[in-house]
Amino acid sequence: MKLLTDLFPVILFFIAFKVADIYWATGVAIAATVVQVGWTLARGRKVANMQWTSLAIIVVFGGATLLLRDETFIKWKPTVLYWLAGAAFLGGLPFGKNLLKAVMSEGIELPEDVWTRLCIAWGVFFLAKGALNLWVAYTFSTDTWVNFKLFGGMGLSIAFVIAQAFWLARYIPDDEPAKAAAEPPKP
Repeated sequence: MKLLTDLFPVILFFIAFKVADIYWATGVAIAATVVQVGWTLARGRKVANMQWTSLAIIVVFGGATLLLRDETFIKWKPTVLYWLAGAAFLGGLPFGKNLLKAVMSEGIELPEDVWTRLCIAWGVFFLAKGALNLWVAYTFSTDTWVNFKLFGGMGLSIAFVIAQAFWLARYIPDDEPAKAAAEPPKP
């Protein structure tokens, strides 16, 4: 459900673009992000730092798109968000702060060097995804970029998470030996 709510502004942006144009879609994305944050606050929940950052970026870059009637700004929005995320993951490491471990360590136990490599992988992934967004934005039509923003971006993220799961699987303890030891011996 969280994934769907996180994608809410992107999906509405996509639909509005297909129905109207990039400027309507930008306005819808700004409104959807404001509603998303407002809904979180109305339910008495804490708004994540990334949601606040996303709201600020969509208001600034989306607002510039609408005020200046220049779609370049909205095309930069995902890149700025991805590069900030990548910089946060990589920038914390020299100071002994592994943001990925801070978020995921309750659900999984890994050696420290694996946490570091995982954090670097996520940082590099976001930096590369931001660069890829710009390449698509400047190389292809706006229609292609909008399709890439929803389907390409989501597809890349899913593929990255699946690859990461396969890589992490070797570090997750296997419960089979414990399960076999718990079973009574067969006569």
